[in-house]
Amino acid sequence: MCTSVMYQNAKGNWFLARTMDFSFELDGRPVVIPRNFHFQSDANEAGFDTKLGFGVAGRNLNGYILVDGVNEAGVGAATLYFDGLAKFADQREHGKTDLAPHEVINWILGNITSVADLKEKINDVNIVAIANDLFKIVVPLHWIVGDKSGACVVLEQDKEGMHVMDDPAKVMTNSPDFQWHLKNLNNYVQLKPTSHSAKAYGEFKSDAYGLGSGALGLPGDYTSVSRFVRAAFIRENTDKADTTGGSINALSHILNSVEIPKGVKADNEGGCDYSQYRGYMSLDEGAYYMQPYDDQTITRVALTPEVLNASEPTEYPLQKQQQFNSVN
Repeated sequence: MCTSVMYQNAKGNWFLARTMDFSFELDGRPVVIPRNFHFQSDANEAGFDTKLGFGVAGRNLNGYILVDGVNEAGVGAATLYFDGLAKFADQREHGKTDLAPHEVINWILGNITSVADLKEKINDVNIVAIANDLFKIVVPLHWIVGDKSGACVVLEQDKEGMHVMDDPAKVMTNSPDFQWHLKNLNNYVQLKPTSHSAKAYGEFKSDAYGLGSGALGLPGDYTSVSRFVRAAFIRENTDKADTTGGSINALSHILNSVEIPKGVKADNEGGCDYSQYRGYMSLDEGAYYMQPYDDQTITRVALTPEVLNASEPTEYPLQKQQQFNSVN
């Protein structure tokens, strides 16, 4: 599971952010993949090449497993779970770049310069139903991609093929499909940041207790349906920050509304989804920010010429436990 949002600050700069909600311990950390990198592929023995450098969250597990990031062209992308609906090709296709589902984010961030560029090139890719070595399953995924112009799309591949859909809400979660989530927002037109006015019931006048009544009916559970509505409402009404730091702070508060603490979303096998980290992609700046669950410190990784032109990826392991300052 996961939630992702785009956000524009008062200066017009765009950001993409996400929670990584999963039960399997990913132990992700910031990584910078340099320019002109060659990836091995589970779908193609020859692998594939990339041109652009990018900052991303992931791990090297006999090959990099990457899940969200930003490249030097100002494109941000995140991969999210699309359980029960994702459907990929049964075989390779000559003349196209064959990719396993878990490799799509690597190809996007390494080769795409804008959302418009993605729309032109996505048909050159064939996503093949090949299992991930770590999870031992074909991972059911879909993707959100945004650029520094504010353009945003969702990619979903089902039994009818690949769908590239503009995302006017600038929000994405998990199943059902994206178009269903947009239609569901029509059930919440009553939501607003200001209070509702008084209402008469016969001779009785009903008035709200304090501010906040405009958000009555905002769903508070952790299903993907409710997280989509909640993220859309809070994103839409959060103040626009003036600075990059203020924007990351605003996004951290937006994602607080959908973050999943350990233990509150359990499965029947004894596991539980929780927000292992929050990732923030500053698209104009070209920087990746990561905020892990166990230590709320936000780590910034910039796409500098040094790391973009390095011969190998650069990793940035994170602290594991929250540190506190003592005040006597």
